[in-house]
Amino acid sequence: MTENRVMIAGGGIGGLALGLTLHQIGVPFTIFESVAALRPLGVGINLQPNAVRELFEMGITAAELDRVGVPAREWALVGQLGQEIYAEPRGLLAGYNWPQYAMHRGQLQMLLAQLLMDRAGPDAIRLGSRVTGYETADGGGVTAIVSDADGTQRRERGRLLIGADGIHSRVRAQMHPDQPPIHWGGAVMWRGTSMVKPVRTGSSFIGLGTHRQRMVIYPISAPDPDTGLAQVNWIAEVTLDDPSARDNIGWFRQVEVEDFAHHFDDWVYDWLDVPALLRGAEVAYENPMIDRDPVDTWVDGPVALMGDAAHAMYPTGSNGASQAIVDARELGAAFLAHGLTPGALAAFDAKLCAPISALILRNRGAGPFGLLNMVNDRCGGEFDDIDAVIPPAERAEFMAKYKAAAGFAIDALNTAGPTIPDGARVD
Repeated sequence: MTENRVMIAGGGIGGLALGLTLHQIGVPFTIFESVAALRPLGVGINLQPNAVRELFEMGITAAELDRVGVPAREWALVGQLGQEIYAEPRGLLAGYNWPQYAMHRGQLQMLLAQLLMDRAGPDAIRLGSRVTGYETADGGGVTAIVSDADGTQRRERGRLLIGADGIHSRVRAQMHPDQPPIHWGGAVMWRGTSMVKPVRTGSSFIGLGTHRQRMVIYPISAPDPDTGLAQVNWIAEVTLDDPSARDNIGWFRQVEVEDFAHHFDDWVYDWLDVPALLRGAEVAYENPMIDRDPVDTWVDGPVALMGDAAHAMYPTGSNGASQAIVDARELGAAFLAHGLTPGALAAFDAKLCAPISALILRNRGAGPFGLLNMVNDRCGGEFDDIDAVIPPAERAEFMAKYKAAAGFAIDALNTAGPTIPDGARVD
């Protein structure tokens, strides 16, 4: 039984989505997760309609997603002086057949983990077990080298191994031993959540500022019916002139709000008080905006990468977690078409590696926030009428191209058939 399974390195959003997909199509699997206990870590993320569609088709309901997030109604870009640059409806209001969700990353992970254990049993996830490497053999199959929390090392056999072990992936490091180090372009982010009244539509994703200093703000819970307060996720970002001033690009640490709030002291508008938003947080974290250079393949015979292990990207397009979920479903579709074979992994690689690698580079160029770069290039960020700087048609075209590259262009998504046909099973 174990020899015929798919082994998954990593129990994050991508690995859990793959586990749910494999269970749906009748494929034995085991997830190896390094932490001893899953906890709801992280802050806010957005799931685009292409990923929400896949969650629905896994049998996850809107009511379950509503417990960990809130449907997004608007995406808006605003200049530092409060001038409107671009706004559009999102999710169902934009005409998609599925909503877009803003939610707490850790709460989503816990939801997926619980659903997976309810469906496949508690042994589906092996906690305290890190995949540190692998061995392939000419006769087929793969051996995963697994280290337990006490330092014990063991060997686990399976048909295939999927590296869903994040930006610091051990599986990727073996597959691409000469890969460059993690890439950092100089942007520092501070993240947190505050209980405040949401602005604009009440469920708006707002990018506020300039191409070198901005805020991203969106609620990840519905407002309390008594107080009107919602949990609002925020990201404060500043790009340093000299990236070498911070030579440790792998940090993630808790910091005091006063360490960075001074950058935004004068960001006060009649509709939003940014300093008050920041100082309303119970805790804040500092980390760099990092990614990895694309690689030419995500596959080594019976081993494949997915999620951040394959395509860690700047979080400027709200599609990192979305793409991990889509990866899981595309792997499932490849198994239905090609069986549990290296050929299935090769088909997955051929379909997604090149276009998603291009998306990594597009996000490095600020993704949809590239409109801020255009505003800066044309008027230094100062304007009275955005239409005179970037005509409406040009702004709409810019956003349409990004959606197409990220896989959630509305017409293509709404007319596409299911990735996993209902009732489909791998023989």
